[in-house]
Amino acid sequence: MSDPRPIGVFDSGLGGLSVLREIGARLPQESMLYVADSGFAPYGEKSQDFIRERSLKIAHFLLEQGAKALVLACNTATAAAAATLRERWPDVPLIAMEPAVKPAAAATRGGVVGVLATTGTLASARFAALLDNFAHDVKVVTRPGVGLVEFVERGDFDSPALRTLLHSHLQPLLDDGADVVVLGCTHYVFLREQVEAIVGPSVAVIDTGGAVAAHLQRRLLSADLLAPATQVAAPLRVWTSGDPQQTAQSIASLLGSTPAIETLPDAL
Repeated sequence: MSDPRPIGVFDSGLGGLSVLREIGARLPQESMLYVADSGFAPYGEKSQDFIRERSLKIAHFLLEQGAKALVLACNTATAAAAATLRERWPDVPLIAMEPAVKPAAAATRGGVVGVLATTGTLASARFAALLDNFAHDVKVVTRPGVGLVEFVERGDFDSPALRTLLHSHLQPLLDDGADVVVLGCTHYVFLREQVEAIVGPSVAVIDTGGAVAAHLQRRLLSADLLAPATQVAAPLRVWTSGDPQQTAQSIASLLGSTPAIETLPDAL
């Protein structure tokens, strides 16, 4: 059996495109829908209730558009809303994000892992559980990457101001001895090159986009929901709650292509 319907992916803004890119590389036959909730980004400083409400509305919208599965491509929204979404739609495969603490703990040589994530992710019970489960034998030092999401949202990936801000966030992790840095926000993945330039070749930089794409593939396979291998994926559809023109410009920079950008309905 197979299922030609699209996969729905959403994030607080454009960061989830880093996950969508990994899904497209692994499952090129799958059509995809994407919602960038840029009008309310960043989620990292918002309340859990607010993020949960936004996630419920967007998930419902994507399911109305025919999505067969959902990818919650946002660490902050995962912490706030994944359990609620699974309870609301128990029969819909939902793939969520979490910082790569487990692989980072396995990769560290010196026993210190740095995690760069949003305030909401770092303060969540889900992140605390990750540390309890996978960081017994390592020291985890954290840093909220305040301000970084906004640079990605406006398409600024390499300005002096961005590099200065990145340095201010990464240096404390390096000073604490981290030899692995986890990018715990999907937006930060688009800053990977700049991060690696700052931390140097002796520090590994890890994110979870590839692992999420692999997990999605396994879930779709087990549920007989993979698209036919011969299917040609439909053009990507993108909706935003932000500025469509800015979204189009940023996506062109991030993905090298410019899909048509639609505005989310006012009810959302």
